[in-house]
Amino acid sequence: MATTLTSAEEAGRCLATPAAYTDEARLHEALALLRRESPVRRVEADGYRPFWAVTRHADVLEIERDNALWLSAPRPVLRRAEVDAALEAHRARGDGLKTLVHTDDPEHRELRAIGADWFSPKAMRELQPRVRELARRYVDLLAEHGGRCDFVREVAAHYPLRVILSLLGLPESDFPLMLRLTQDLFGQDDDSRRRGGEEAAAHTSVLADLLGYFRELTAARRARPTGDLASAIANARVDGRPLSDADAASYYVIIATAGHDTTTSTIAGGLEALVRHPGELRRLREDPGLLASAAEEMIRWVSPVKAFMRTAAADTAVRGTPIRAGESVLLSYPSANRDEEVFDDPFRFDVGRTPNRHLAFGAGVHYCLGAGLARMEIQALFAELVPRLAEVGLDGEPAWLATTFVGGLKTLPIRYALR
Repeated sequence: MATTLTSAEEAGRCLATPAAYTDEARLHEALALLRRESPVRRVEADGYRPFWAVTRHADVLEIERDNALWLSAPRPVLRRAEVDAALEAHRARGDGLKTLVHTDDPEHRELRAIGADWFSPKAMRELQPRVRELARRYVDLLAEHGGRCDFVREVAAHYPLRVILSLLGLPESDFPLMLRLTQDLFGQDDDSRRRGGEEAAAHTSVLADLLGYFRELTAARRARPTGDLASAIANARVDGRPLSDADAASYYVIIATAGHDTTTSTIAGGLEALVRHPGELRRLREDPGLLASAAEEMIRWVSPVKAFMRTAAADTAVRGTPIRAGESVLLSYPSANRDEEVFDDPFRFDVGRTPNRHLAFGAGVHYCLGAGLARMEIQALFAELVPRLAEVGLDGEPAWLATTFVGGLKTLPIRYALR
């Protein structure tokens, strides 16, 4: 591990350092220091516009719930200043990305309603047999790899992608393209995933490819609806008017990317946690009734969304620290989900943890639309996998994605025997 952090200033800069998220021990050292010494910390880091880092669970929750004071627009995600400028220019021209993440009420509420029924409890019950079938298929595939594989590459990256793209109604022939584009989108801070060229140009190039694909899908579903989620989005109306091509394409992007990459990270990180805590794996195997709480603990443990940003609509204060109108705060979910004031022994992986008031899905109006689907996918996969694992261990060192937004393990080499 790198040398010990010496100041809250240094710890704060970790949040604007993508490589910091590849070293879990050092990251959590930085976050613990901030919670203890400077839970609302102004951060000035090279290449980024300044922001305030918010690291306590109570403060993150309060900000999430006050969506009138704390706005997603115009800065919902921490990006380098040049990337922010490029994306804002595209949005101003009407050809940029504008998803549920980027919008505030009343527009956010209207857009969210378009997909709400597709992720309702009733819809999840209807989808459950298909999810269980896919979970069995991907556990069966492990038997074909001779007891050794990269679990991310062979299972975690494909299973949730297939679920969400099937829900959208995309053809299987396009699944590899969607996997590459989603990995490109969330991998711009990682040397092994980044597209070539200047960072801002590379990022807008990925978005252009995604938006271009989904504009074609919009046209196809408007010409011939097929009864899938893609058709619902393409033919939705807000205030009696159809979505613009850019807004429809943006809706697809958030469903296809956020609905896949976050669950990939949680499934991979969940298995890694079970491997490193064999007593918890044994406990889960002996008591399948713990599956739901185990899934919640995996979500808390991994916290695949590392941060969202909010911008103050008026002068205010957080924990007594003045924040001026127009200034942005970074909500650190890995920190909130290890907060000692909320979680007993927060650095212990506990498949039976109850209660588990994690904030990995956010809170308030921006609470994750697909939370129910993610929970179902995670539970279905481990319901199939855990009983069949006669043994499992690491087959090399895992590697994490460099990021400041969404990520987790990018490789998880394992050796195993299946029953």
